[in-house]
This record gives sequence, structure tokens and C-alpha cells, in this order.
Amino acid sequence: MDKNHKKLRNQDSNPCMEESDASHKCLDASNYDKRMCSAYFQRYKDCRKYWHNIMLERRRNGVRPDMPTAAERREMLTAIGGKPY
Repeated sequence: MDKNHKKLRNQDSNPCMEESDASHKCLDASNYDKRMCSAYFQRYKDCRKYWHNIMLERRRNGVRPDMPTAAERREMLTAIGGKPY
């Protein structure tokens, strides 16, 4: 497994792994008809956008690491009552 693939499968560096997996499963189930999976793609895009904005805010504020860990993200999502995307 190459370095980039390992990073994508690491929960601490990829906050949208669940959404990514769901979109891949949808593609598999729909014989790769992308029109059938547009809701999954949109959810993934919204997830990436949300966490990218969090990462930028943390960088501006000097918080390290830039991306919250998986445990921190769970706490953040619990505090706001679930996923906002």
C-alpha cells in the first residue's frame, strides 16, 4: 500500500472516510452509474468543505495539528448535535 493510500485510510487525517466509503459502495451497487449516487457525492463534498474550513480556522489560530484528530472530531460533532452536512 503506497503512502498516499495509507493517509487516505487514516481516520486522523481523513475526516470524510465514512462518506467516501458510502459513495464507493453506491457506485459498486449501481454498476458505476454516477447519476444514481449524486446524493452521496454531494454529502462527501459537503463533508470535505466543512472540515477544510475547520482546518483553515485552526491554522489561522495557530492550533496544531491543523486537522483535529478523530477523537476531537467526534467530540466536536457531538457538541453541535451531529454532522452539519
